[in-house]
Amino acid sequence: MKTCFTVLFLIAFSGCILAQNKIQTGKKAPEITMMKADGTSFSLSTLKGKLVLIDFWATWCAPCVEEQPMLKTLYETYAGQVKNNKFEILGVSLDKNKESWQKAIERFNIDWIQISDLKFWKSPVAKTYEVDELPFNIIIDGEGTILAKNLHGKDLEEFLKKNLSQN
Repeated sequence: MKTCFTVLFLIAFSGCILAQNKIQTGKKAPEITMMKADGTSFSLSTLKGKLVLIDFWATWCAPCVEEQPMLKTLYETYAGQVKNNKFEILGVSLDKNKESWQKAIERFNIDWIQISDLKFWKSPVAKTYEVDELPFNIIIDGEGTILAKNLHGKDLEEFLKKNLSQN
């Protein structure tokens, strides 16, 4: 009986480990469809053909807020200057208060796409993308393949410089 329980536990445990490793480099990024701040629907798949930084953040997250000016600089540097506009940032907010989220977009003068379901940590997208801390990001190529996870600061800047200068 003890052996049977141990085997069942190991099978269940290994299934949990496998289920939590969907978001890895080399794999396809799951689709995201959420509302923009203006109430219109937006889907990640509409950005096909672009290198996309999917930035999970929230207005209540101090490190996320501190990162916004750097993201703005990167966006201004690469979104307009890269041939055929091949770079985009998709901000995915884990806020639960729409007004706070909209005010932050205005305050930081965020020009890139912002979406949210306003479900905080209960967002199905946060679960699908295995987000367990903020800020968190994923970079995907034009076909939706994950190229990198959780790059920040100089590492993010160097990755973008290297990958976008090839275009």
